[in-house]
Amino acid sequence: MEKQFTTFYIDEMHCGIDILLVKEINRQLEISEVAGAPVFIRGLLNLRGQIITVIDISVRLGFAARKPTPRSRCIVLKTTAELAQLPQSAEIEEETTSEMVGLFVDRIGDMITVDDREIQAPPANFGNIDSRYLSGVIQREADLLVILKIGEALSC
Repeated sequence: MEKQFTTFYIDEMHCGIDILLVKEINRQLEISEVAGAPVFIRGLLNLRGQIITVIDISVRLGFAARKPTPRSRCIVLKTTAELAQLPQSAEIEEETTSEMVGLFVDRIGDMITVDDREIQAPPANFGNIDSRYLSGVIQREADLLVILKIGEALSC
């Protein structure tokens, strides 16, 4: 069976999440900080009148916070209610949240389609990244794509 992923970069690490989780990719990065929020919460974003909590996925994975660049983006995820409206044929192994959430990433990669047999278990020792945030890896030529368990990364 084939799966599609939206890919993005955290520094030079190529990451991916199931494309069905993605509502939109936005370059609007006027994010307001929230005092007292967990360190991985970058802040709040007003997107066409809707308030979105923005997660700094690099911090959540254990990296240093990133400064926004012209290539930085916010990947807005579908809510659990929006995912529930997808056809039953859409096999989603992840959950998001009941509220709108965005992921702050360094830059967007490609949308890719892979055979699920290409997805391998993540290595036991994958740097400083907590393995609970990793779903698998895909080796393509000289590139390693890290598939994230985004539902796990969203949980506080």
